[in-house]
Amino acid sequence: MQRLANSIDGAFVGPATGEWIDVYEPATGKVYAQAPASDARDIDLAVAAATRAFPAWAATPANERSRLMLRLADLIDRDCESLARAESIDTGKPISLARRVDIPRAAANVRFFATAILHDSSDAYHTDGQALNYTLRKPRGVAGLIAPWNLPLYLLTWKIAPAIATGNTCVAKPSEVTPMTAHLLGILITEAGLPPGVVNIVHGDGANAGAALVEHPDVPTISFTGSTRVGSWIASRAGERLKRVSLELGGKNPNIIFADADLEQSIPTAAAAAFTNQGQICLCGSRILVERSIHDEFIERFIRHAKKLRPGDPSDEATQFGALTSEPHLQKVESAVGQARRAGGKILCGGARTELAGRCESGWFYPPTVIAALAPDCPVQQEEIFGPVVTVTPFDSNDEAVSIANSTPYGLAAMVWTRDITRAHKTAARLDAGIVWINCWMLRDLRTPFGGAKQSGVGREGGSDALRFFTEPTNVCVRLGDQP
Repeated sequence: MQRLANSIDGAFVGPATGEWIDVYEPATGKVYAQAPASDARDIDLAVAAATRAFPAWAATPANERSRLMLRLADLIDRDCESLARAESIDTGKPISLARRVDIPRAAANVRFFATAILHDSSDAYHTDGQALNYTLRKPRGVAGLIAPWNLPLYLLTWKIAPAIATGNTCVAKPSEVTPMTAHLLGILITEAGLPPGVVNIVHGDGANAGAALVEHPDVPTISFTGSTRVGSWIASRAGERLKRVSLELGGKNPNIIFADADLEQSIPTAAAAAFTNQGQICLCGSRILVERSIHDEFIERFIRHAKKLRPGDPSDEATQFGALTSEPHLQKVESAVGQARRAGGKILCGGARTELAGRCESGWFYPPTVIAALAPDCPVQQEEIFGPVVTVTPFDSNDEAVSIANSTPYGLAAMVWTRDITRAHKTAARLDAGIVWINCWMLRDLRTPFGGAKQSGVGREGGSDALRFFTEPTNVCVRLGDQP
């Protein structure tokens, strides 16, 4: 049984409470580690350390900040295998997925922002011959960074990297459900030579550690990825204190398949979009809208792909579909499928938890599940499930497809499949979504803005948007010569 530690001011320390949170391996349903049950006292210590470190780190030249961050990225690459195994054990995702996507993307996040700051620029305006105006961008201070459980290291580095690249210090709170790679990242940060207090990692639950971080008077910036419910609470509390917030929240993303789509490409990609990481990605396409003339063919072929994804031991190299990350989340998925049945939905495949033998006999496994015959406005089609459950709905026209796609409270991502490029562009422009993929899914460029509309969030992360979020602009106006 391994006990993790908080990383505060360059030291690894236990929680002030003296209490611990059990960490479960989803594949077995058994406790395998314990994380600190931190509270406001630990947050206070971490914020104080970050506050002390801020002046020197903000004054550190960009090329030196970049050098240290690139060293950290190299260490993540060096430890890819051990980090991937830790992520797989912690989350239930297949080891092959963690090795191929999660850990390389964590290193890429750090490397991207480490080099982005070497190419900084400023706007300048010559004002009617009277003055020169230019903009300075300065770090804001201590950033509070709260990451979710589905992509733990991937999304934690997505927040830490731009924060420290721009000269801020930070206090990061990973999910208490999946804390292991955050703990290991703290060790690598020390090895990389980042000064004590620049990155502090405090473990704990949202009610104690997370709330204390959000409400701390010396933390002017909050970046949160998680549920819309918690994001709404953060927005209200941060708003009272006039904090700057970035909220990347839930999604109920439509995947629109027009009759002229390339089915050889769209069907396997739709399956990947629905079921990668057991459907536990905010960008998953959980509502598939299919033009009626190809609806039956699409469903038949899509189900064949879904049935190939059989839950298995995440540590097995051959496994493509692992366990759900927690037992409460498994129960939530089961409840949603039960609700679909009561609403008259037809379960075309899946629909009941999977029992495995041997090591994983007590694990939290649920198979890919496809549901048809649900009205677009029913709760199962409107509320985020965040699991391996997808609905399929027919449509008869472009207008109907867009109307159904936009009918939920969310607006994070969408997909459009068609060979008609004019239709693709016109449809994309009408969708309420922060990201629209045309004839693809999850092709990401780290320079692009990432975030959602409506209840999917506030603000944008990624590229120059992230660099702006973590900095404060100051306009400097210099008078030119003598003026009357």
